[in-house]
Amino acid sequence: MAPCLSFFFLFLFAFSAIPANSLPTFFPGAAYQSLIKQAKISKPKLPFKTHYFPQTLDHFTFQPKSSKLFYQKYLINSDYWRKGAPIFVYTGNEGNIEWFAANTGFMLDIATKFKALLVFIEHRFYGKSMPFGKDSYQSAKTLGYLNSQQALADFAVLITSLKQNLSSEASPVVVFGGSYGGTWLRLKYPHIAIGALASSAPILQFDKLIPWSSFYDAVSQDFKDVSLNCYQVIKGSWAELEAMSTQKQALAELSKTFRTCKSLHSTASARDWLWTAFVYTAMVNYPTKADFMKPLPAYPVQKMCKIIDKIPSGATKLSRAFAAASLYYNYSRSENCFKIEHEVDGHGLHGWDWQTCTEMVMPMTCSKESMFPPSGFDYEEFAEQCQMKYGVSPRPHWITTEFGGERIQKVLKRFGSNIIFSNGMQDPWSRGGVLKNISSSIIALVTEKGAHHVDFRSATKKDPKWLIQLRKQEVEIIQKWLNEYYADL
Repeated sequence: MAPCLSFFFLFLFAFSAIPANSLPTFFPGAAYQSLIKQAKISKPKLPFKTHYFPQTLDHFTFQPKSSKLFYQKYLINSDYWRKGAPIFVYTGNEGNIEWFAANTGFMLDIATKFKALLVFIEHRFYGKSMPFGKDSYQSAKTLGYLNSQQALADFAVLITSLKQNLSSEASPVVVFGGSYGGTWLRLKYPHIAIGALASSAPILQFDKLIPWSSFYDAVSQDFKDVSLNCYQVIKGSWAELEAMSTQKQALAELSKTFRTCKSLHSTASARDWLWTAFVYTAMVNYPTKADFMKPLPAYPVQKMCKIIDKIPSGATKLSRAFAAASLYYNYSRSENCFKIEHEVDGHGLHGWDWQTCTEMVMPMTCSKESMFPPSGFDYEEFAEQCQMKYGVSPRPHWITTEFGGERIQKVLKRFGSNIIFSNGMQDPWSRGGVLKNISSSIIALVTEKGAHHVDFRSATKKDPKWLIQLRKQEVEIIQKWLNEYYADL
């Protein structure tokens, strides 16, 4: 059986390059992508003005080429701001900055209270922030400038320059980040921001800091908690899929079963399509309707299991799993067929495959308790694929060396302050997050029913009480930081 999906970002290779016994690499905020081409999708209308900052290519060397400038995109909303009031900065993730701005309404919701300036900074090599334009992904020579250290320096430089340009150097900065974007800025540059809210930040997902099976055990538990039958059907569907793949005319039969727009070229494509739906649905099991990954109803895991449980037991497990997965891809009922091997990159995510092949190595396995086939993590195979694609080898211990490994919590306690780590236990990434208070000023806010950075979403009238309370706690803590800052000032 193939190894587990290492689910912290996008396809490592196009389908033609994936060996039959290998699975693609994903990230925890992207829809199912083949990344063969980028989709032209309509961008949401957002209450922000777009700006571009002349950013330094290489912050850490002084060779002539390191001084090259590129234009880094950032968004600003100054509707509520007055000079000297706080600046709330969202540190961008692996995608178009508009995508994250559209799904981080929490900052807009609280801007009035704090009279805050809102800034959303795009991560280098994503969206329009391309250091080498159309050639940015040409080779390892250009992609070598895509890493978390350079990105953190970008944020620090841009924030500092922005405050100077606004003649508001005394304005306190609070940084907000979700998932990968919510990790290390406050620890790495503590003088830049007085505090940070890191939502669903899996800072312990690296090396051997947590059990490698944690992620998929959590996904499985989400479904199991809703319905044992649902969990068992999905768990049994993989064997049926594998058995079907050995039959004559397997691809034709699978294409029919999965209602594909074009005939499948690989049975692995059908497997990945199912796998993606179940994992991402667990991640975004929000209590209200959302359109972060795909248009989905409130509590989509429950809706998937309801579909499975309603189908008569005489149906195959695979057909029931397909019916449930269809909710993820076609809740809007706009699809007559599924483009299983021809999905496109709708959010500009295609730089993460490089990052997973260099520093963002997050080993994952599937235990016997998982609803996915039991398997391990083969680093040698993973490294070989990265060599094939980019001519580089992953550095599995770099993140823990750079930011702190087994002693990261002691490092945070000794050198860190004013950080909120928010995690929801419905989110499989929470298993790699900080789940207990580290000190009086490094606080873990944990909710049993929370999903992937659900607290960053816009408030709605249908929000449950626990979510309202979570956001209230976050606002109170941020207010405390600001009160202390202004008192000292």
